[in-house]
Amino acid sequence: MKNYDVIIVGGGPVGLCFAASVAKLGLQVVVIEQQSQENLALPAKDGRDIAITPLSKKILHELGVWQHIPMDMISIIKQAKVLNGASSHTLDFDAGAVGKEKLAYIVSNHLIRKAAFQNATQYSNISLITDVGAVDAYSTDKSAFLTLSNGRKLTGHLLVAADSRFSTIREKMGISSKINNFGKHIIVCQMEIERNHNHIAHECFYYGYTLATLPLCNNKCSVVLTVVPHKARLFMNMNTEEFNSKIEELSLFKYGKMKQIGERYLYPLVSVYANQFVGKCFALLGDAAVGMHPVTAHGFNFGIQGQNNLSNKIKMALKSNSFIGSQAMLVRYEREHRQLTKLLYITTNTIATLFTNDTLMIRGVRDVLLKVANHALPIKKLILSTLTEGGHQSDMF
Repeated sequence: MKNYDVIIVGGGPVGLCFAASVAKLGLQVVVIEQQSQENLALPAKDGRDIAITPLSKKILHELGVWQHIPMDMISIIKQAKVLNGASSHTLDFDAGAVGKEKLAYIVSNHLIRKAAFQNATQYSNISLITDVGAVDAYSTDKSAFLTLSNGRKLTGHLLVAADSRFSTIREKMGISSKINNFGKHIIVCQMEIERNHNHIAHECFYYGYTLATLPLCNNKCSVVLTVVPHKARLFMNMNTEEFNSKIEELSLFKYGKMKQIGERYLYPLVSVYANQFVGKCFALLGDAAVGMHPVTAHGFNFGIQGQNNLSNKIKMALKSNSFIGSQAMLVRYEREHRQLTKLLYITTNTIATLFTNDTLMIRGVRDVLLKVANHALPIKKLILSTLTEGGHQSDMF
């Protein structure tokens, strides 16, 4: 049975970033991933473009990940606008209101995955086991044990699950979660646009669908369309010309002509919040801990900040010659990650539910809320500060 300091299940960006974070501390780390090493080294495009806050960018830069992302593939958001139905009222966020140049950076998910892999493979103390799944796990006060699908067994001082919002290891470790299936699907793709986006992101809660557009480099935008499943199938079956025309119409022609680039991708809309983030010698990271609704574009940032939080706790434990799987240390991580994520998770789900309810009474409520929120300057500034500088979401109230 091979022994490691840290075992990480999940070779996505959060898992690989955490591997690099703890490898820098001199620990022996292993990452388990079902995909092949070739797929990790050259990830396929998946249509997802990720909004990265300045705080998350800082963490990625300190890890060495950011330097592996081509600079000409990084775009920025300077402003964001939220619209409701046919109302002329918008909720506006401008980075300049808090003296900042940008609200967020936008990077395609496959580029983040590639950069995280390139960075992690520079460490001789990170082992990567690919083409194999994790099928069982348990832990004691001093050790964690993992069984792989090929029968191999591993043991370590700390086991970390970063294996998606549908985490197998979370279940094997006996941790339940709140799963919110919104009964909708998301269609994502990139499109060329005729008119300049001016680095403005739009979130449009129209009646019967939600359309988000994120500004990309080279006069392109990332399109995120949320609809019920039967409508999603209709959109996925449209030819390119039909789809282009429909998105032009749904975006109220603000971009002029629009042209789909590459493929369309379909995802179910499900959010997840684990009832515990830790166990004995065990911790959850990324979507395995908190899988956010994409309306706030904050899920990846929680994952990056969470792994940074946990690695800092491990660093402090090593400095004091403490056990890196100690329950006291893990509970501190859990408390801080819950403080960081819970309020925004609940608020996001509430907003998503409210702004996709199209009854006449709720339509009016939605419009009033946007008007009030847009004039509540102290709250807007606190939200902007949280987005651009990081910090606990509870600091907003």
